Amino acid sequence: MSLLKKCLVAGAALVVIGAVAAGGVWRWATTPIELAAPQLDVTIKPHSTVRSVTVQLQRGGVPVQTQLFVLMTRVLGLQSQLKSGNYEFKAGITPYQVLQKMALGDVNESVATIIEGWTFKRMRAELDANPALRHETAGMSDAELLAAIGAPPAPNGSGEGLFFPDTYLFDKGSSDLEIYRRAYHLMQTRLDEAWAARAPGLPLKSPYEALTLASLVEKETGRASDRALVAAVFSNRLKVGMPLQTDPAVIYGLGDGYIGHLRKRDLQSDTLYNTYLRLGLPPTPIALPGAAALQAALNPASTAALYFVARGDGSSEFSDNLVDHNKAVDKYIRGN
Repeated sequence: MSLLKKCLVAGAALVVIGAVAAGGVWRWATTPIELAAPQLDVTIKPHSTVRSVTVQLQRGGVPVQTQLFVLMTRVLGLQSQLKSGNYEFKAGITPYQVLQKMALGDVNESVATIIEGWTFKRMRAELDANPALRHETAGMSDAELLAAIGAPPAPNGSGEGLFFPDTYLFDKGSSDLEIYRRAYHLMQTRLDEAWAARAPGLPLKSPYEALTLASLVEKETGRASDRALVAAVFSNRLKVGMPLQTDPAVIYGLGDGYIGHLRKRDLQSDTLYNTYLRLGLPPTPIALPGAAALQAALNPASTAALYFVARGDGSSEFSDNLVDHNKAVDKYIRGN
């Protein structure tokens, strides 16, 4: 057989295979899904990739096939059109109908997700950008926002740390004040619970100080298993009067002056949040801590550690004394 004939045969075979494959995908796309229950509610988080959407559907009891769903989405050009929210799925729905429902944003409730470690400024930007909310807080200062939700004045008028990071469902057209109100009261509940169950002998005078410490733990911890140890280092330092020397607090104090890395002059800049130059906790939290950070701050590990340094893999090396700490710095930072 000549080369030309071989190419023609191969080309024809590919067309047949493509048609069969396309037919298979279409049959899958139009075949009802076996749901885990006759009716399900599944929440899709904001900013989810298509692949992440399939994982959330599967966990919610809607077992779509990831590769085929991703392929169908791409073929139809809907990758950037899937909308977050709470969706209702009933028996008989097909993968194609699931996709169309999400592309249209046919939701029962809309959703706003606030992430642990975000600043309050970042939270406000996220809610300001949510098209399903009615934006009544636009132009308000933090102090004005707190007053609008019935919260007492906070130190420096700051809303930092006072709102619990979580996923909030709401009816489309709801006021953003309702989300702030719910997040504030949920943080107060979580903080009160953690404070009531705190370990004895902590160097903390109030729940607000605990919230501030928890925000430092949230920002300093790269691995969940280190949270209680990081909290212990800060607690131990507060007890003996050592400066906390935590970079995230310095960065927070620099605000828009932070350029992506700390310079020597940044560490020498005396802001209210420079924990290298000032003893004790910063005047406010520096982020929104989650439940795990609150728990760690109020129940730190039992250790004499006063130092820690990042190993470069998300974990930290903890030391009881400066000699061992310097050795750890040489190993993990300087590479000696």
